[in-house]
Amino acid sequence: MSLDLTKLLRDNIRNLKPYSSARDEFSGEAAAFLDANENPFNSPWNRYPDPHQRELKNRISALKNISVEHIFLGNGSDEPIDLLFRAFCEPGLDQVVSINPTYGMYRVAADTNNISVAHVSLSADFELDAAAVLKAVTPKTKLIFLCSPNNPSGNALDNSGLLKIIEEFKGIVVLDEAYIDFCPEKSLLPLLVKYPNLVILQTFSKAWGMAGLRLGIAFASPEIIDVLSRIKYPYNINILTQQKALELLANEANKNQWVDSILKERAKMITNLQSYPFVVKVYPSDANFLLVQMHDPRGIYQFLVDQQIIVRDRSSISLCEGCLRISIGSPEENATLMEALDQLI
Repeated sequence: MSLDLTKLLRDNIRNLKPYSSARDEFSGEAAAFLDANENPFNSPWNRYPDPHQRELKNRISALKNISVEHIFLGNGSDEPIDLLFRAFCEPGLDQVVSINPTYGMYRVAADTNNISVAHVSLSADFELDAAAVLKAVTPKTKLIFLCSPNNPSGNALDNSGLLKIIEEFKGIVVLDEAYIDFCPEKSLLPLLVKYPNLVILQTFSKAWGMAGLRLGIAFASPEIIDVLSRIKYPYNINILTQQKALELLANEANKNQWVDSILKERAKMITNLQSYPFVVKVYPSDANFLLVQMHDPRGIYQFLVDQQIIVRDRSSISLCEGCLRISIGSPEENATLMEALDQLI
């Protein structure tokens, strides 16, 4: 499959001369760094971080079994989401297609960049209609956003539908795999070489427990990665995030243990929630949360807030009427939730 990026890029981005920072022009060790107007004291925090995150990308490359030129690191996944709009969508003219319901930041980024969104509804059971997504495409459609496992529904989208969209759409398909570590389905990362129009978003916020570090990843063709790298801010990943991420990524056993615990707790939570008379349905989940339809969801939400237990009220979201979204916590947190819900029986 071939992709002509020049036809998709905005004219100003195609012609952009990127900012060249001091650390772009020199990398490595030196006897004296006198190039970046830094304070010479308070090492190492006085120095600007590596704008290319070389050491961190090398670690991620080994971890994900994908070459460095396919990796872009952002300040959370929200940064590459925004950059994709800025690179490919002409404000006020172009369009994107997104499933509904899904992660709300796609819409926020679209609105911020003055890009219209065509929403394609999932089925009542949150299944993907690939034909409907492709039917929503117009000559102005530059991006399609898909989230699998999807948020807030929790289910993985059918791979055959995902591939149909990737193969038939002539623009960029953005597949958000933030919750892929909790899912029996495998990541589509190995298909990047086959599909140059595919961008895969992942994060260290969920399975790796690094939400506070704000470190997201976009995997894509080297050509797309080059575009994102040219338009990002020069030092978008700070030195503390880079160092702490390297430290935490050195222990994959911790991550695997946490994922195993969450999956076991998810199974217990499903069984426990289904026993309550006020629970209508617990939707199947391939993520680290459950979408739960209840009688009086807003009343239950407020009751839990009064108990200092915070869940997410999704009852006003399309197809999620009557639903709360409940993250899978530690065994102790989950037990606290169940003790509180027991009071409502």
